[in-house]
Amino acid sequence: MERDELERLVGGRLRLSFDEILNHPRLPEARRAYLESFVHLYEGDPFLVRLLLEAGRFLVFLCVAVLEAAQDPSRRETWFTVAALKRQLAMYGYASGRQVDHLVARLREVGFLEQSRAPGDGRVRLLAATHKLRTHHTEWLATHYIPLAVLFPDHDYGPVLSRDRAFHVLHCRTCFPFNPASARLMMTLPDTLLFFSHAAGPLIQNAVLLAAMDAADPNAAIPYIDAADRFGVSRTHVRNLMSNAEAAGLVRITGRGGHSIVILPRFWASYDRGLAVGMYLHDAVNLVAMRQWASDTTVPFDRATTASYCRGSGRSI
Repeated sequence: MERDELERLVGGRLRLSFDEILNHPRLPEARRAYLESFVHLYEGDPFLVRLLLEAGRFLVFLCVAVLEAAQDPSRRETWFTVAALKRQLAMYGYASGRQVDHLVARLREVGFLEQSRAPGDGRVRLLAATHKLRTHHTEWLATHYIPLAVLFPDHDYGPVLSRDRAFHVLHCRTCFPFNPASARLMMTLPDTLLFFSHAAGPLIQNAVLLAAMDAADPNAAIPYIDAADRFGVSRTHVRNLMSNAEAAGLVRITGRGGHSIVILPRFWASYDRGLAVGMYLHDAVNLVAMRQWASDTTVPFDRATTASYCRGSGRSI
């Protein structure tokens, strides 16, 4: 699981092993906390669902925050341009330059991205995230640290969970050298990529798994068609996605009219593996970011912030 490369980037031993996360006895509890937080982040905002969870746009959204934070105005090779964005997306197998141009144009149109001429070189156009995108990414990042806080409440996740803006920028900058390893690990998760490559796929996936956990019966039939109305996507799209999931051995479509699914063991196993990969990477990045944070600030880390995410639904109480 890229351990040697991650330790090189961290500059020492990792704090957590992948197996330690995947086999943690409280992983189902961490999964529930993450599912609840992720669904809550997007529920009630169909526009945001369509905008950021459409295939391709979500990758752009994730890369924007990192590329912007990592650029150095004095080093041209680090500038956040469309070309730099295309190079990052290519690592994740997204190689259509024309489609990237379209996605950037759409994000600019709705106020998530801005473009301006580079100082001293009018031929170069620099991209920049808007306050709207940065605010959402801060919330998104905190959501992805909640399962870590559930499993390892003594670790220092307070700054990211408290949505500290300065720490968010530092974290995004720290992520940049981790991107190649992150892309390689993502390519080992075909079931995750099945949902990731469809519009609103991650949200639909999380919503049906949360419903299955709420049912407390591994053989319960879970209605899925209401996800279309709930998140503002078409019923045909959700039905087709479930058909693809059934072909992959993740679910069994059942019920009158085929509007319900049974979650199969492979789905739970592959989802937990993907969740563990994310936690594995995030903890490694956090080690580096917190080391830098400690050297740059005199404000002490408040462990109560992490502890508040280890109770109840995973959101602070």
